[in-house]
Amino acid sequence: MSDWLANAIGLAGSALFIAAFAYTNITGRLNKLWFNLVNLAGAILLLISLSVNFNLAAFVLELAWGSIAAYGLLRALRERMTGPVP
Repeated sequence: MSDWLANAIGLAGSALFIAAFAYTNITGRLNKLWFNLVNLAGAILLLISLSVNFNLAAFVLELAWGSIAAYGLLRALRERMTGPVP
């Protein structure tokens, strides 16, 4: 993968993070499914970018961010199917 493509993918991931953050500050009611899905997609895109331009600190951050988003996404899906999770 070229540096240009890696940077474009990383910027797309960053844009998703910014969009999710803005959404949480603008909306009156948070859609946890959408929020966590966008955060997970952003983390994945940034991890792909980091496979070309590696930075350990950023890698650890994105791995943690993606893991938390995946947990939140699974929880939101479960809540949609069964109701609120304690």
